[in-house]
Amino acid sequence: MLISLTVDAPRATVDAIVDAARATGRQARVMPDGRGGQVIGLDAPIGADLLGLPGIGAVSESHKPYMLASREHRAPSVVRVGGVEIGGGRPVLMAGPCVVEGRREMIEAAEAVKAAGADILRGGAFKPRSSPYAFQGFGEEGLKHLAAARAVTGLPVVTEVLEPDQVEMVAEYADMLQIGARNMANFPLLRRVGATDTPVLLKRGFSATVEEWLMSAEYVLAGGNPNVVLCERGVRGFDPLVRFSLDLNAVPLAKELSHLPVIVDPSHGTGKRSLVPRMALAGIAAGADGLIIEAHPDPERSLCDAAQTIVPAELARIHRSVMAMHEALDITREDRSPVGTGALALT
Repeated sequence: MLISLTVDAPRATVDAIVDAARATGRQARVMPDGRGGQVIGLDAPIGADLLGLPGIGAVSESHKPYMLASREHRAPSVVRVGGVEIGGGRPVLMAGPCVVEGRREMIEAAEAVKAAGADILRGGAFKPRSSPYAFQGFGEEGLKHLAAARAVTGLPVVTEVLEPDQVEMVAEYADMLQIGARNMANFPLLRRVGATDTPVLLKRGFSATVEEWLMSAEYVLAGGNPNVVLCERGVRGFDPLVRFSLDLNAVPLAKELSHLPVIVDPSHGTGKRSLVPRMALAGIAAGADGLIIEAHPDPERSLCDAAQTIVPAELARIHRSVMAMHEALDITREDRSPVGTGALALT
């Protein structure tokens, strides 16, 4: 059951619903609705007497299985990472090297991507690799280098967490926790990041449907963390000339189905640096709230994913083009998915 509360709903109404759910061994999950009110998601229906309490608006017993991630009864979310708003109407650019290589190198890369227009710094301290012999990252030492780069540049940091036991440590250093494609269905990990208040970047698994992706987001939301951003990063295709196939259908579809912001990863989505600029623009044209791009001062010397990594000068060109396209299309938060159509309005 999904219950929408009005802006002036008394606290006593929320407490009564939560207590009634707990008394029957169920859970009630309260989260903001994006309009100043709240939404309560319940595992099962509650008594009709409670539905007459003051402040209760719409009540839905028939809803999407991802009831907290769904657009039903709520406005589009804005997720704040440091001082950066994702989903607030302006495209956000996350950029940096695939993997942290050292303190000096990380600071150099951070300064370069900031100068190119990046709003958030990315970099991997823990790296899941297909081969057990490939470089796996510097771990906590890498997190310290990211924190040092943030101190120098002021850029908030997003970095990947691989295991439930790492969450608290990574959250001490990072402003946003990334759940990579390989871990999209790692439910213990999703539950653990759901128990934090640190924003989460949830990448789509490369064989996952959009609904499976949203159900993974539901694990985080159900844990009490409303700060989730979805990332389309490409699905497994059949053409060996590209690493993955960037599924841009998923961008407007996810925004039609969910209130969560959506960004696009053209680096992993293509695996070829020559394709990154155009696919970055395509992602914005599809309605994405931002991009995450691998950039390095000297891509050929990158310890990971060199073939898809661009130079900061190219990142700056992408940033200029993205902002020009955004202004030309006049995409606003209200245009994201008009009621009744689910379509992206372009004017």
